[in-house]
Amino acid sequence: MMEKLLAGDCIKEISKIKDNSVDMIFADPPYNLQLSKALLRPDQTNVKGVNHSWDKFNSFEAYDEFTTKWLSQCKRVLKDDGTIWVIGSYHNIFRVGSIIQNLGFWILNDIIWNKTNPMPNFKGNRFTNAHETIIWASKSKKSKYTFNYKAMKVANEDKQMRSDRTLPICSGNERVKKLGKTLHPTQKPESLLNRIIISSTKKGDTILDPFLGTGSTGVVAKRLGRIIIGIEENKEYMKYAKNRIKNTKTLNNNELTITKNLKTEIKIPFGNLLDNGMLKIGSKLHDINKKHNAIIRADGSLFADKKFEGSIHTVGAKLQGHNACNGWQYWHYEKNGELVSINKLREKIRNNKNKQSN
Repeated sequence: MMEKLLAGDCIKEISKIKDNSVDMIFADPPYNLQLSKALLRPDQTNVKGVNHSWDKFNSFEAYDEFTTKWLSQCKRVLKDDGTIWVIGSYHNIFRVGSIIQNLGFWILNDIIWNKTNPMPNFKGNRFTNAHETIIWASKSKKSKYTFNYKAMKVANEDKQMRSDRTLPICSGNERVKKLGKTLHPTQKPESLLNRIIISSTKKGDTILDPFLGTGSTGVVAKRLGRIIIGIEENKEYMKYAKNRIKNTKTLNNNELTITKNLKTEIKIPFGNLLDNGMLKIGSKLHDINKKHNAIIRADGSLFADKKFEGSIHTVGAKLQGHNACNGWQYWHYEKNGELVSINKLREKIRNNKNKQSN
């Protein structure tokens, strides 16, 4: 089952979850906007803002107490190498950030979500509030957290992904409505959640959302092959969340495969191919065009052109006149008349090791 949806108070429901059982948490808590009166447009029509009871607290102290309680429970259920994402506005994010640090989380980044279509400042007495801040933190400074760096780089045209996102707010068919009116005032866009989940989780990981709302986190998590635990106190929100998640299909394995981080892959020495009988001493290796050939020697080194010797990387570089070479990509062996990359042999060994470790 891909989802476990719990109706009730977030603090009470999280307290029922086992210690160290969640891989990642996404939290969109009340912002405590402190709205004291209706907000009007220049034409005197009402702006539908966040004036719900769940966003109202009697004081900053009351909000801090609430925040400390739910974050403490989140830290308890988070795995040692897990991470938490908390989104907020200038009304609350600095208070939340302070409590996160006081509880021993280790802040990794603050992500800025720049909105392409923010709500205007109708009074004209401040800057238009065009962004929200997301704190990304690991359970501790020592956590070996998941960060799919390569996948993020590929998605950003092979450039390092920056700590800002420019995305529209949730609108159109994605926005959940009841009788033509917006149901939840702070529904987050699925594109934002997709980026967060892809960047910091793996397929099959468990994600907790203690403030599920209308279920956007659950929808994206299920689509991406993750397990969602969602908590929501508002019965109407939960009704819509359950329906949305139920009607979401999980992508197939090919669609769910992401670009791997080479630095975090299990290291496989070339000699392991000989140890596993995949290649033999004396076998020939070729580049893809068969311009260069090399013989595998007893110690796992290569010998080519009667003068170059060394590792698969060293010999590949010398043959091309380069300073460096990825030998795993350069060298091929012949099988049934076709050239096959030796990297495929490495992947077989790596996959077997991963299965054994799991």
